[in-house]
Amino acid sequence: MNAPIDTADPYSHAQDAATRLAELTGVDSHDVALVLGSGWLPAVDALGEATAEIDTTDLPGFSAAAVAGHAGKIRSIRSGDRHLLVFLSRTHFYEGKGVEAVVHGVRTAARAGCRAIVLTNGCGGLKDTWTPGTPVLISDHINLTGRSPIVGPRFVDLTDLYSSRLRALCREVDPSLDEGVYVQFPGPHYETPAEVRMAGIIGGHLVGMSTTLEAIAAREAGMEVLGISLVTNLAAGISTQPLNHEEVLEAGRAAASRMGDLLGRVVPRI
Repeated sequence: MNAPIDTADPYSHAQDAATRLAELTGVDSHDVALVLGSGWLPAVDALGEATAEIDTTDLPGFSAAAVAGHAGKIRSIRSGDRHLLVFLSRTHFYEGKGVEAVVHGVRTAARAGCRAIVLTNGCGGLKDTWTPGTPVLISDHINLTGRSPIVGPRFVDLTDLYSSRLRALCREVDPSLDEGVYVQFPGPHYETPAEVRMAGIIGGHLVGMSTTLEAIAAREAGMEVLGISLVTNLAAGISTQPLNHEEVLEAGRAAASRMGDLLGRVVPRI
């Protein structure tokens, strides 16, 4: 069992994890990181040749995956002349392990050399035209966790947090891609219909339980951020059916080919 993250200095703890990562993967420096959210796991094989795969628990500060649909693995992939670092699971804010644990993978990726990160998730959609299996580019976010991963008086500009350059690159690959504002609720319960209506009133189009804290930490670390949501269900109050996690995973399985093709074509160009 790894020791908990030192909340007084989570940055040096990320460096320790990155050093161990290089030893275990045989890759001194990675170029692009990806965090695969619920439903995205079947798309990973389209990214390239896996050169190493380790358990998250092999690195300092990481814990085992706690959510179905997350593999608890970290994979190093060779894609052309790029080394990709793929997290097949993430720590969610609702697991109660602290914000530092939520963003530890992002900070480790930055210390491992990654200059860009792709954050994916499975989420609820507020537009009834976004059927389950629809990918949506994240243009901005609203963080309703009431927390920030930044430690101390570091005032980080989030104006173009979700890179307009990378979103344009995605649309070159797939012109049909729509975009929207992602709203993170604390979870783990799904949002109520009233909360979904509120999200729409304040400018949201997508609702979920991840991503925003990781994106902030990535920007603080100097990484370019691409966010992609997979709409796995219509949000509460828009959907007439009860929400459940299995439909999230099923939507991912059904959309695996399209998601894999999208990532496989976009990531080598980042």
